[in-house]
Amino acid sequence: MGRGVFNWHKQFMLAAIMCVLAAGVPAMAQSEQIFVAADAELVESVETFQFRSLAEQRRAIQLSRQLRCPQCQNQNLIESNSPVAKDLRLKVYQMVNAGQSNEVIIEYMTSRFGDFVLYKPRLNPQTYLLWGGPFLLLALFGSIIWVTIRRQQRMRE
Repeated sequence: MGRGVFNWHKQFMLAAIMCVLAAGVPAMAQSEQIFVAADAELVESVETFQFRSLAEQRRAIQLSRQLRCPQCQNQNLIESNSPVAKDLRLKVYQMVNAGQSNEVIIEYMTSRFGDFVLYKPRLNPQTYLLWGGPFLLLALFGSIIWVTIRRQQRMRE
């Protein structure tokens, strides 16, 4: 009997915790924040950045999503909370607001961090292997399979 009461109590507490968490989810989902950051001074300068138009704001956000965080490596500038990403977000926003083109902003970022910051690296001699590698591997495995099948056919004959 004692064990049944414990299980009921445990289930009740779990249900209560789930209700509290579920009540907070809609409030978080309705938030207008693009990202959450830890550095209060930089957060204020990035999150409250005033664009001249909604189109420029959307362009800056879209561009920040295309650029990889140099510190996190697997997140874009919008997703990352690292100090480097915050600085780069602010720089992108400032450059967009100053009227710089996407090409100029991307060139600035790649000159500072290399092609690594691009999720879609440019096609140049340094990235030929990156772009051609999958096709080379496909050809290699295809030829291995072809040779294996041919050998099996010869052994059957």
